Amino acid sequence: MTAPIVRQALYLEAAERLRGMIRSRVLAAGEWVDELRLAAQLGISRTPLREALKLLASEGLVRLEPRRGCFVNELSRRDLDEIFPLMAMLEGRCAYEAARKAGPDDLARLRGLHDTLQAHAAAGDIDAYYDANYVIHEAIQALADNRWLSDMIGNLRKVLSLSRHKSLALPGRIQASCAEHMAIYAAIAAHDAEGAEALARGHLLRQLDALRILDARQPRTILAPGLAPAAHPAAAPNPGPTPSPNPGPTPAPNPDPPEPAHEPSATASPRARRAHL
Repeated sequence: MTAPIVRQALYLEAAERLRGMIRSRVLAAGEWVDELRLAAQLGISRTPLREALKLLASEGLVRLEPRRGCFVNELSRRDLDEIFPLMAMLEGRCAYEAARKAGPDDLARLRGLHDTLQAHAAAGDIDAYYDANYVIHEAIQALADNRWLSDMIGNLRKVLSLSRHKSLALPGRIQASCAEHMAIYAAIAAHDAEGAEALARGHLLRQLDALRILDARQPRTILAPGLAPAAHPAAAPNPGPTPSPNPGPTPAPNPDPPEPAHEPSATASPRARRAHL
């Protein structure tokens, strides 16, 4: 008798819901995943939820820590430096193949998506712009009609959802991004495969440039919610007693030495990875 697949379908559906919660930052980067609350919220037991979390861990979206639970992953600057050039190559190839294969009806649909993108850029609506941008990237990927390319891009796009639209926070970036998209569309519509590929690559790499600029402007380390920042190292000892700025009675001879300052614990470790974005 064939085994039922109800549980498999349930955990796959739960995994998709969790991906959406991470993309929308309902589950924020670095956040501890409250399994009891999530299971109740999704209306499922903890068994399919845990299976879904294992799937997301294999995709790099969460990490499972022994005796501590599950945490939403964070992308470091090194992660972004390694992922974006790969995405630039892959997205560039998508644009190349889309330019070769797109027909009149495909271009008409793509034009409509870009009209929506322009409207959100003009309104300065970052959330709506990001959603429209996501749809456009998937539409170009579909036009490329290359399942091997789609699989690789899909996996990396899930991971990049951890840094969802942060590059758009850079002043002027949303307008520049929209202009880049319009140029890519024009190259695809003209069936200029090489031009579309070069423009798509540049678009992805400029996103990385924007993230680097934002990182340089905000050098402070951001910890997971609820965590205190690490203590600063103690200052170097000052030889000799420091005289008190306020006059007072003459100290008694041979006073006890002052109590040494507490050093920060060398074994203290952060509860979540630090983010640099």
